[in-house]
Amino acid sequence: MPMKKLIKNNTTECIWPYILRILKDGNKHAYVIREEIRRRFGFKIGNMTAYVVLYSLKKKGYVEQKTIGRKKVYSITKNGEKLLEDAIKFYRRQLLILS
Repeated sequence: MPMKKLIKNNTTECIWPYILRILKDGNKHAYVIREEIRRRFGFKIGNMTAYVVLYSLKKKGYVEQKTIGRKKVYSITKNGEKLLEDAIKFYRRQLLILS
């Protein structure tokens, strides 16, 4: 049970680092982000979850949204890149403390 909770808390309950990491590789539509999370990181998120998190990241200035044709495409901003770097440093620090 403790491992299930740890995994849930660091995956489906906190997906913004995964979204920013995917966007660091290039602009993506929300549906593609969902599929990339499943393919690259091995877990699924809800249909609306990516949209909700993207909206929040956009509102805070970590991602930008552009409309191409009929699709909304998202990209990471400089502030988003900094936030992602800080998240990676946090996880590395935590892992070093635990080892």
